[in-house]
Amino acid sequence: MDKMKLRRKLMEQRACLSPEQRRANAVGIRETLLDQPWVQMAGLVACYWSIGSEPETHGLVFALWKHGATVMLPVHKSDDDLDWAVYDGPDTLAPGRSGIMEPVDARRGVEAVRTAALVIVPALAVDARTGVRLGRGGGSYDRALARVGPNVPTVALLHDGELIDGVPAEPHDQAVRYAARPVGLTRLMR
Repeated sequence: MDKMKLRRKLMEQRACLSPEQRRANAVGIRETLLDQPWVQMAGLVACYWSIGSEPETHGLVFALWKHGATVMLPVHKSDDDLDWAVYDGPDTLAPGRSGIMEPVDARRGVEAVRTAALVIVPALAVDARTGVRLGRGGGSYDRALARVGPNVPTVALLHDGELIDGVPAEPHDQAVRYAARPVGLTRLMR
């Protein structure tokens, strides 16, 4: 199946999730991640502010921040690359260029993701064998992941049924090291 068809299929599946299921998924993912010592010890975390049918990250971002982590969220640039700014509580967000909530803090630049001890990214699916993630097609997170060091944990957040075999990959597509789902965390081969 090509990327466009797979994206459409996954988006349709996500649209069928009830609000209750989405809330339960968010709690499961948040608890799974916060139970990991390497998540608890990460001083600087790059994450994202979820929208629509994505696995919800608002509670996760808040919990990481309350537990003492510095959390950076992306700021979408006009060239679709990602700048980064620090989240300092729910009152420090404002709608950005695409309507997605972004921190109002000073921008740290596209290279700031290199300094993160943990990087959490969105995905529509992740290949269970290779760790290659399927995003929405803009390439923003592939560019960001390409800047992350080889020993930094990278985690894609997924709903159940989105860790699959056979995600189509192109040379620019980046893999993640973990997939976090409501049913648990999967370490992927790299």
